[in-house]
Amino acid sequence: MKAVVAEGYGAPEVLSVVDVPKPKVKDNEILIQVKAASLNSGDVRMRALDGGDGIKGFMSGIIIRLLVGLRKPKRIQGSVLAGVVAEVGDAVSRFNVGDEVYAMAGFSFGAFAEYCVLPDKRAIALKPKKASFEEASSIPFGGNTALYFLRKAGVGKGKSVLVYGSTGAVGTSAVQVAKYLGAEVTAVSGPDGLKLSKELGASKVYNYRETAIEDIEGSFDVVFDAVGKISKSRAAHLLASNGKYSTVDSLDVAKESSSDLEELANMFDNDQLTATIDKTFSLDEIVEANRYVDSGRKKGSVVIHVRD
Repeated sequence: MKAVVAEGYGAPEVLSVVDVPKPKVKDNEILIQVKAASLNSGDVRMRALDGGDGIKGFMSGIIIRLLVGLRKPKRIQGSVLAGVVAEVGDAVSRFNVGDEVYAMAGFSFGAFAEYCVLPDKRAIALKPKKASFEEASSIPFGGNTALYFLRKAGVGKGKSVLVYGSTGAVGTSAVQVAKYLGAEVTAVSGPDGLKLSKELGASKVYNYRETAIEDIEGSFDVVFDAVGKISKSRAAHLLASNGKYSTVDSLDVAKESSSDLEELANMFDNDQLTATIDKTFSLDEIVEANRYVDSGRKKGSVVIHVRD
C-alpha cells in the first residue's frame, strides 16, 4: 500500500510516498481503508520538530523525539482520518466491517496511508451521516480541540466568548462550538477571514491588522486564543470578573475521545457544525500540501484525498 513516511525532521521535502506492507490486525484493533485525512498544524509541527519558542518549545522537541523517534519519525505520518472499516480483531465489538468511521489516531499515527490500523480504544466513531469522507476528516482536530478548551473554560448558555484566530482549523470550529454551547461569539481574524467568521456564527468580527488586541473593547467571560498568538497579559483587559483566558499554546493538550467525535457528528448532521475545507490535495501531493500549511495562509482545514 502507499503511505507517507519521513526521512527525518525538517522541511516538507523530508516526506515521501512509498510502498509499505499493509498492516495486520491484532485482537483489539480495527483496520480502516482510508478515504481521506486532514493535514493539521500538529502534523506539520511534528514533521518540523517545532514545539514553539522558549523553554516550552525546547522541552516539546525533546518529548517529540522520545515519543516518535530520535533521528526521524518511526511511524507513517498523519493523525486524523476518515474511511471504511475493512477488518476487525476478534476482541472488537464496537465496529463492524463496512462501517464508515472517522478517527483521531493519536501517537499511533498512520493516517496518510491507504490503510491504517488503530487500537479499538482510540478516539474512533461513526462519521457524520451527511458528511463526505473529506468533510469528516476535517472535523476532529479543530472540533475536538474547541470542545475541550471551551468546555474547560466554562463556556455555556449566556456566556460571551472572544475567539482570537478564528479562521484556522481550531478557530473555525471554536466559533461554531461556542455558539452551539449557547455563547455569543466575537471573533478576531485577518481581513480575508471576516466574512467566513460571520458566516460561522460570530456576531462581531475584528480585523487584527486594523485593531490590535489591546484596542478591542468589551468584557468577555472567556478569551480563547485558537492560534497561540496572544498572552494572558495582553488579553487581561478583555476579561470580565472571574473571566477565563485559554490558549492552545500551553502544556495542556486536548484529550481525544470517541464521545466527543460522536457529539461532533451529531452537530454536523443537525446543521450545527460545518466543515471548513480550504484545499484538497492527493496523497502524492503531500509535500505541496505541507508547504501550503507552512505558509500560514490556510482557512479551516487542508484535506488529503487518499482514495475513492
